[in-house]
Amino acid sequence: MSGRVYFEDVQVGQTQRFGGYEVTREEIIEFARQFDPQPFHVDEEAAGRSMFGGLIASGWHTCAMLSRMICDHAIPGTATTGALGFDDLKWLKPVRPGDVLSVETRVLEKIESPRRHGVGTVKIESRVLNQRDEAVMTLSSLVLYQSRATA
Repeated sequence: MSGRVYFEDVQVGQTQRFGGYEVTREEIIEFARQFDPQPFHVDEEAAGRSMFGGLIASGWHTCAMLSRMICDHAIPGTATTGALGFDDLKWLKPVRPGDVLSVETRVLEKIESPRRHGVGTVKIESRVLNQRDEAVMTLSSLVLYQSRATA
């Protein structure tokens, strides 16, 4: 598709794959110190004794990495105007230093807004995958797209 992608251009069932975000030990610890200072996120020794057997990223950090990949790869060229939220967030596997994350998205549904003229909602299922193509996190987002008619 060339040009800007509007609500009318989005098709149910459409998929995308993008990313290539390498997770570092330093980033895991820095994020966790500020936002989720649990021992298995900030202390390698304690993490080694935990049920995870080593340092892992906070689930919220994984959400932030997903957001970064979406901003870098999915949003440019689209007429998105924000999001209404998400459903069904699941953290499925630990994210560890050295993991390389990517994202796979699938459009589940399109809803024309009865209240917001020129805007539609697109429900998108996202899977965050590690370098072994294992899903480490899933969620469904409600993304607002501008209509071509109001551009």
